[in-house]
Amino acid sequence: MKELFLALFFDHTLRTVAMGAAALGIVSGALGSFAVLRRQSLLGDAISHAALPGIALAFLLTGSKSALVLLFGAAMAGALATWLVTQIAGLTRVKYDSALGIILSVFFGFGLVLLTYIQKLPNSNQAGLEKFLFGQAAAIVEKDVLLMAGLGLVALFLLFLFWKEFKLLSFDRDFGTTLGYPMALIDFVLTTLLVLAIVIGLQTVGVVLMSAMLIAPAVAARQWTDHLGIMVLLAAFFGAFAGVAGTVASSTISRMPAGPAIVVAVSILVIISILFAPRRGVIWQRGRDYLMRQRFRAMGGKKNG
Repeated sequence: MKELFLALFFDHTLRTVAMGAAALGIVSGALGSFAVLRRQSLLGDAISHAALPGIALAFLLTGSKSALVLLFGAAMAGALATWLVTQIAGLTRVKYDSALGIILSVFFGFGLVLLTYIQKLPNSNQAGLEKFLFGQAAAIVEKDVLLMAGLGLVALFLLFLFWKEFKLLSFDRDFGTTLGYPMALIDFVLTTLLVLAIVIGLQTVGVVLMSAMLIAPAVAARQWTDHLGIMVLLAAFFGAFAGVAGTVASSTISRMPAGPAIVVAVSILVIISILFAPRRGVIWQRGRDYLMRQRFRAMGGKKNG
């Protein structure tokens, strides 16, 4: 354990990957809290899967594998997918969850077709694009961490700046409208930040697993508190902890990819929270009910006596 702790600080590769995973966990945990509270968990799944064709098209159009170029393509595809979901749900009789399913499958399928086409090109430059499917955290270098941290800071700053508006949007949109707030624009800004959070994590955990990093920390945090501010801080902490724990586990277990290890780590946090969190935890509730039954029986025994 001591060696692992020291390696986390003095091993350059492990430290770089852990910092990137922690940055991803903080941003996705904080912003994912609003997706969970607004019951839009599947939106993150749809956006992350929809990002794949954006990555492939960005490569085909530019021939560049620069992280900034590919992530810009992913962001554009994610934004387009979000807009299409809104339009389909708003202008047709197709329900919101059905629209999410349609966009997720169509965009992801199109992305796989493009990725297969790229792999067959007589050009060795395309190698490595498949890492965006399941992520390749071990390939993260310092400039990638700086890019993730920079985008993450922008997202967190905007979250702090529009805190009151996002709170109104999450809990009472109609009341916000009566106060004169442009709730449609605020909804657009929050959704854009979700797209940004997903784009940040594509290189680490990939399009398939990114939705877990967006939702799982927030679900775990929700079990422990009813206060929005505390929930956002807890979700950011859980996300960062899972990122570091998954990275360390990946470095110690042979052939264990970091992305799935991070998702497993955050899933364990969700299970612990669902079981043991005060008030909401299953075991906590069972224990409280048991103590209350015992107390009533004791009171009944005294009266009968």
